[in-house]
Order: sequence, then C-alpha cells, then structure tokens
Amino acid sequence: MGFDRNTVIGFVLLAVLFFGYFIYNSSNQQKFAAEKKRQEDSIAAITKKNIDTAKQQQQVIILQNAADSTAAGGFSEALAGTEELTVIDNNVMKLTFSNKGGWLKMVELKKYIGTDSLPVKMGGSAGDAFGYNINTANNQSIATDKLYFNKAVINKTADGSQTLSYQRPSKDGKSVTHSFVIKPDDYLVDANIGLVGADQLLSSQALNINWQIKARQQQKDLSYERKQQKLVTRTDGEFDFWTAMGPVNQQLDKPTQWVGIKQQFFNSTLLAKNNFTSVTADISVPTDSSAETGTLKATARIQVAPGNNVTTPLQMFYGPNEYKLLKSYNNEMHNIVDLGSGVTAFVKYINRGFVMPVYGFLDRLVGGKTGWAILLLTIIIRLLISPLTYKSYLSGAKMKLLQPELKVLKAKLGADQQAYSMEQMKLFKQAGVNPLGGCIPALLQIPIFFALFAFFNSYMALRGESFLWAPDLSMYDYPITFKNVPLLSWALDGHLSIFSLMACITSFFISLYSMSSTPDQSNPMMKYLPYIFPVVMLFIFNSMPSALTWYYTVSNIITLAIQFVINNYIIDHDKILAKMAENKTKPKVKSKWQEKLEAMQQSQKKVQDLKNKNTKR
Repeated sequence: MGFDRNTVIGFVLLAVLFFGYFIYNSSNQQKFAAEKKRQEDSIAAITKKNIDTAKQQQQVIILQNAADSTAAGGFSEALAGTEELTVIDNNVMKLTFSNKGGWLKMVELKKYIGTDSLPVKMGGSAGDAFGYNINTANNQSIATDKLYFNKAVINKTADGSQTLSYQRPSKDGKSVTHSFVIKPDDYLVDANIGLVGADQLLSSQALNINWQIKARQQQKDLSYERKQQKLVTRTDGEFDFWTAMGPVNQQLDKPTQWVGIKQQFFNSTLLAKNNFTSVTADISVPTDSSAETGTLKATARIQVAPGNNVTTPLQMFYGPNEYKLLKSYNNEMHNIVDLGSGVTAFVKYINRGFVMPVYGFLDRLVGGKTGWAILLLTIIIRLLISPLTYKSYLSGAKMKLLQPELKVLKAKLGADQQAYSMEQMKLFKQAGVNPLGGCIPALLQIPIFFALFAFFNSYMALRGESFLWAPDLSMYDYPITFKNVPLLSWALDGHLSIFSLMACITSFFISLYSMSSTPDQSNPMMKYLPYIFPVVMLFIFNSMPSALTWYYTVSNIITLAIQFVINNYIIDHDKILAKMAENKTKPKVKSKWQEKLEAMQQSQKKVQDLKNKNTKR
C-alpha cells in the first residue's frame, strides 16, 4: 500500500503532537504528584501539630482535674457531673439556673425586646461566673463554680413566690446550699448562701465572692450604648458611679450595699443585705464590634457571723432602669437612672419633680402615643417659659429700634471701639434698655434643655416606641443610610436623622431672626454664626435620641410662631419708641455696678489713647 507525501507529513505531525503531549502530560503529572505530596506533608504536619496541641490540652485538663480533685477534698465527687439547667418563669422574666455552681445563669426579660427581635437576655455569656472559695483541707480550697450540685428542688409558696435550692454535701458532713426566692412580679431575686461547717469552710469567717458578667448589647447603636455605660455602687450609704466608656477600676474599702454595671436601659447588680465589707470592681470595654458593651469583674468580701451553720443573704437584680421600680426598693438604686449627673446633676430634680410626672400624665392622656405626648410636653414647657420668652423678644425689639442711632454712633466714632462701647452703653441707659435682656431669659432655659437631654436618654418608657418614621424614640431615626460616602459616612455615622435635620433647619431660621435684631453685625463671626451653628448642630444631634430631636423641632416651630405673633400683634413698636424717648428725659440714678462699669471703660479708654499716642510717635 503506497503513501503519498501529504499522508506521510500528516503521520509525522501526529507523531510530533503525540510525543509533545506525552512529554507535557508527564511533566504535569510529576508536578501534580509533587504538589500532592507537598499538600499531604503539610496536612500531616498540621494534623500532627493539632494532635500534639490536643494532647497538650488534654494533659493540661488531666493535670487540672487532678489538682482540682486534690483541692476538692471531701467535695471531690462534685467535680464530676453533667450540667442540668432549670427554668423558672414569673410574670416579668424567665430565669435559667444551672446545677454547675448551683447559681443563676441567665435571665430573659419578657417585656423588652433585644436587637435580635427576641426577649432581652442578660447573663449567660461565655465567661460569666459566680463563685467563692471554700476550704477543703489544710492549705487546700476549691471554687464553688467548679462543683456540680444536686438536682434543683422547687417549691411554691402561698403568695405565688417560687423557691429553688441546690445542695452540695461533702463526705465529711459539711455542705453548701444555694437557695433562691423568685417573686411573681419582681426583677429582684433573693439568693441565700448556706454553709454547714462554715467555721472550717471559710478563712477568717470571710466569704470572698468572685462575680463576672458580660453586659450584652441591647440597643442598635453599640457605640452610643457604650457611652451610657457606668460602674454603679452604693457605698457607705451614698450612690456613686464611674462612666465606663473605657476601662474602669475601683477599690471600695467602706461598707458597700451593692455593685453593678449600668447600661443605657438595663442594669445587672449584686446586692448584700448585710453589706460587703470591701469591693474591688472593674469594667473592661471591648475595642471591637463584639455584641457586648463591657465586662464587669467584681471581688466582694462579706464578713459572716461566727458559728458552724451560717446563712449569707444576697440579692440579684437583672432588669430595666425603671425609676419607679428601682425607687420602690428603698436602697438608692433609682439613682442608676441617669436623670442628671456630673456638672448637670441639679437637673435631675427638674426631671423628678416636673418632667416625669407631667410626661406620665400626658402619656396616659393620649393613650400611650409617645410622640404626641412629647409634643404636648413641649407646648406646656413653652407656655411656662413664655414670660421669659416675651421679655427676650421685647428686649430684642428695643435693640432693633436703637439700631439707627447706633449706626450714627458707629459712623461718628469710626474705628474707636472703646469710645463706641461707652457711647453705646450711655444710649442703652438713656433709653432704658438692658443689653443682656435677651440673653438672660435664654440662659435660664439651658437647665431645661439639659434636663430633657438626660430624660430622653434614660426614660425607659421611650424604648421601642415608634413615631412617624422613627422606629424607636430612644435612639436616632435613620430613614437615610449611607456607608460608602467618603468623610460623610464617618462624620454622620452612616446615617442622616430627619428629626435632627428638621431641628437644625428650624434653628437656622431662629438664628436669622435673632441676628436681624442684633444692633452691631460688624463682627464677621457673628455674621456667619446663623449659618455655622445649625450645621454644627446636625453633626452633634444626628446620633441622639429622636425623642430629643423631635422635642427640639417642635420647640423651634413654636418659637418661630411666637416670634411672629409677638412681633406683629403684641409688641407695639410706636409705644416702645415713645417709652424710650420718655426714658431719655428722666434723670438717671447710677447703680454701683454701672459706676464700676463706666469707671472701667474710662480706664480702658485712657490706656487705649495712650497706646495710640505711642504708636503715632
């Protein structure tokens, strides 16, 4: 059979391609085999490392268990067991107890919803603990939170309360009992520690409690919630607190009734009916975005009564910062509700004596419609301060009517600011105008603003209440969100509050009106203040509770309406001019303050004149 040239060339090319493919495939197989071996070696090494680490960890656990078994002495059998949880409900919360440590593990608050749309949870986080050391032999002790207690025993009493108790006996006749009383409608749980053989179980008749709890995030804005966090105590009969935006550590060497961690709307507190003799407490705050506001670690010492069989009464509170509820305990816990603290502590009396009762009445009047209750509260507050408002606008009207004369003085005296100030004061005095008449009423309103700022940040009834587009009046409204806008996302925390924007716009119009009444606008800063102030306000108010910005918006709208009515229908400018003209003809009696002010101005003018002469020379 003959082959033509094309056939031969075709076979040659096929042979070359096959040979090339064979070499390429062989090379790839070698690389694949090498890579596979490398991966297998890596996996083997990692597996060996993990096995070694697991073995080391297992060895540590074995050694720790052996050490605990030795330390446990007569309680060594309590080291082995399986955790069993017991749940008890009352009308306001669900409590989960654990036989490991024989203590309360977690609380769910039935009336309040968390960020996960489920009931608010307090406690139950990894690392939470409650325990104290008991002596088991010479120089040996064990922490009770390592022991497994016997099965929980539950009983009900005639008043609807429920009791739960755990017991852990030892081989040598000693025992530890933890018993709890849960009332039907209360967040405060009685917890009693009973010790048989206390004179041997405790050193120096002292119970040294170690309590650790992580405060879970309960609000949408974690950063803002952390700013409200505090370490709270009642020591020697006095309430005290330390803001815990960052780490806080306190050593309390006086009798302490209770210690706890306060969040914006909830608190976790440990109370001693017979006082802690000393407490060391610190709060650490995460720097990441983990769903917790902070971790409280407290070491509290209680001196127990002498004897073999002793009971130490404690209480635990896991619940809301409701003022009336906490007030009912008669132990200063109502101070946890921050209605005014620090330099503005005095405003708490405004809130307690006026704002809270009035708001409560209005809230009931409108059937719990919180936004409308705030509107009515705003109207009432503005009516109460209306005499001050009227005086402020009357003073502004007088100042405005004096502007033509002030402009003449300015043109006459030119750049001599000292002389202008003296002549200006004389003109004010002749016309019977107080230059501070518009400022003093405004200053008197500042305490009201601070009171409402504290109130809207702390009042529990606002939490979760929606109004218009705001889903929760206890935090900012966020109908407009943005995450990837440079600078703006950082400056406004990724959202724009409409209530804050409305408050700033209405403030802008108020500022414009106020500036139109100012006699001298030569100061460039004063000229631009109406434009700068509302913008600054937007950045400050944007992350504040929408209840506050809604109040501020309504207040500003009322202010604008009052300005219009007073200036157009109440204040008679012709009468004011006539009155000022009459005042100019009356003899003036200088007060001591006016005499001192004029003497000071004369002295300053002489100094300025001397400087001018020296400058010319």
